[in-house]
Amino acid sequence: MSPTRITHLIGGAPWEGTSERTSPVYNPATGEQTGELDLASSQLVGEVVTQAHRAWADSWRDLSLTKRGQVLFRFRELLNQHKGEIAALITAEHGKVLDDALGEVMRGLEVAEFACGIPQLVKGGFSENASTSVDVYSMRQPLGVVAVISPFNFPAMVPLWFVPVALACGNAVVIKPSEKDPSATIAMARLWSEAGLPDGVLSVVNGDKEAVDALLTHPEIKAVSFVGSTPIARYVYETATAGGKRVQALGGAKNHMLVLPDADLDVTADAAVNAGFGSAGERCMAISALVAVEPVADELIAKITDRVGKLRTGEGTRGCDMGPLVTKQHREKVAGYIEAGERAGAKLVVDGRGGDFDADGEGFFLAPTLFDNVTTDMSIYQEEIFGPVLAVLRVKTYEEGLELINNNPYGNGTAIFTNDGGAARRFQNEVEVGMVGVNVPIPVPVAYYSFGGWKNSLFGDTHAYGTDGVHFFTRGKVVTSRWLDPSHGGINLGFPQNA
Repeated sequence: MSPTRITHLIGGAPWEGTSERTSPVYNPATGEQTGELDLASSQLVGEVVTQAHRAWADSWRDLSLTKRGQVLFRFRELLNQHKGEIAALITAEHGKVLDDALGEVMRGLEVAEFACGIPQLVKGGFSENASTSVDVYSMRQPLGVVAVISPFNFPAMVPLWFVPVALACGNAVVIKPSEKDPSATIAMARLWSEAGLPDGVLSVVNGDKEAVDALLTHPEIKAVSFVGSTPIARYVYETATAGGKRVQALGGAKNHMLVLPDADLDVTADAAVNAGFGSAGERCMAISALVAVEPVADELIAKITDRVGKLRTGEGTRGCDMGPLVTKQHREKVAGYIEAGERAGAKLVVDGRGGDFDADGEGFFLAPTLFDNVTTDMSIYQEEIFGPVLAVLRVKTYEEGLELINNNPYGNGTAIFTNDGGAARRFQNEVEVGMVGVNVPIPVPVAYYSFGGWKNSLFGDTHAYGTDGVHFFTRGKVVTSRWLDPSHGGINLGFPQNA
């Protein structure tokens, strides 16, 4: 069967042009190429942005909050109705198991629900008689056209972090999904059209670096939201801010789980397996470094090993626990880290490179892998592997574990497992990380808070969704108003006084 053409969605309709460049899309569980993706040229990106700006100015910027809210509510209902179809697209192109894919859609749906409350979220303030007969009030207004550049690991959830909030605030959006798994994003864009979003207010352009650079440098793009690796996040931030754009660029991570000796080790082992190997470790919030405060490491490793032995890795539609990695190249890269860990002297407790996988064909599989006796100078600790590899580091005290975490250049997410409330409270205060879990292994904030890390995990001052998201996609304006009557006449060259 020949691969299906996958193209851009521009102005509410599939693009009808002919692309000079294309990219293959695979089913990671079989290794089969299922799609041929059109890649946008910089010229096409420019045309789309121009169209988006025109649609924004003509049909969306000044639309009432009530009518915008109605579109958001309809989209929310449509997404809920089609969540199974979106999840199936994710599994077919990303590889994560269906339950995980459905969970991704549902967490994104929470942000769409949050954005439905936009009339309350953009309310300004009003001060009557700030000076005699002078009123002062504030408002928040949309930016214009904004760009969203989405990663492969969450092809539905990450677009849903940004697009509903941006649209609710009155902006137009051009989104570039990952070229590895674009179909879920395109399907959701169709739902926006069905919900009544005017044509051109949201468009999807598929592409690689050429399309990204065109978005980062186009003068009509006012803000950029990005999620991906730290080197690319830094590049996006530096390139776009050089042109005066707002940027929230979420980068990579090396998330630690600190386990204190009083922790419930069965609960902790379950959490370590769930957070380390869910979605094949392809999560920016995955736990990849388990920091065990002695003397619990041996017992905890034994419990994790037992649980890993019962996991089934295979095709995402067969009820397996873990699916494949997204591409063959990424699978080989992660396997290379395992080899490097062995060479560096870490103890390979569970090797995921072999074994039987529940799948047909040559998929990109790598089973859960567990290392012990990892040290901070090893590449399997220093670098973001983005695969099902969990590294155990042993420390003697809480203080030593905290110092290890704080010395890491990443600061995305972390967790502490303990039954000591005082220790947990101390940890949440002292740890230099943006998102903290207390006996919660993947502390992704709910939609009415905001998502974002510290240090090399975030470039820009604003986190994703929540109140931060509303502020990112709007500009504040303050109006000082006085309606004159004859008593205000006369000349006075002095500086105005608040009297």
